[in-house]
Amino acid sequence: MRLTNMSDYAVRLLIYLGSHRERLCTIAEIAQVYGISEPHLMKITHRLAQRGWIRTVRGKNGGMELAHEPGEIRLGALIRDMENDLALVECMGPDNHCILSGCCGLKPIVAGAMKAFMDHLDAHTLADVIPAVPPAALRIAPRRVAAGGFPTTA
Repeated sequence: MRLTNMSDYAVRLLIYLGSHRERLCTIAEIAQVYGISEPHLMKITHRLAQRGWIRTVRGKNGGMELAHEPGEIRLGALIRDMENDLALVECMGPDNHCILSGCCGLKPIVAGAMKAFMDHLDAHTLADVIPAVPPAALRIAPRRVAAGGFPTTA
């Protein structure tokens, strides 16, 4: 299983906003920091704003910010909102045409695994994944490996 880029980039965008709570952030700066195309990030921003995850401000000094405190944003809820299809196997989706439906034991096993996965994500918030060093600073001062194999920012 792999989450879509939509979810991956949505989490990255929220991490960036959570790391820069003191100001509005722009699509252009976030796209540059993460190396994501602005049009793609604009689509994700629009969806996050529609769903109430972020607030956007138009105009010359506009940008975006989190609509909630990082500790209030459950990762499971965010992923459910961003993913269009969490059906891991055909029989879990609306277009089930599997001839084994009803007699195969795979569906409840996969459904249990998905529930455990989502329960684990629900136990964590955006605050749990925001790094101590803001993402922009990571681009400016990349981590280097010092003697002994330990990362350093110097």
